Amino acid sequence: MSDDKISNVFEAILKYGHDEDFAPQEGDEFAATDAPAGSSDKIEELRKRVQLGMPLWHTEDRVDYTGLTGAIRPRE
Repeated sequence: MSDDKISNVFEAILKYGHDEDFAPQEGDEFAATDAPAGSSDKIEELRKRVQLGMPLWHTEDRVDYTGLTGAIRPRE
C-alpha cells in the first residue's frame, strides 16, 4: 500500500484503524470556527479536525447564519 494514495476503504482501515478505535482528543489546536454550516471553510475545518484526531464538533462553533449576507441574483 502506497503512503501517498489510499484507493479504498479497506486500505484506509489498515492505515488509520477502524472507527471503533477512534478516540478524539481535544488538543491546543481544537478551537471553535465561525464558518457557516455547509461552507467550504467549515468542511475544510471538519476535515482538518478528523485528520488531527480531534472531535468534529466544538461547542462554540457557529450554529446559525446571523449576520451573514449572500449574493443576490436578479430574476430573469
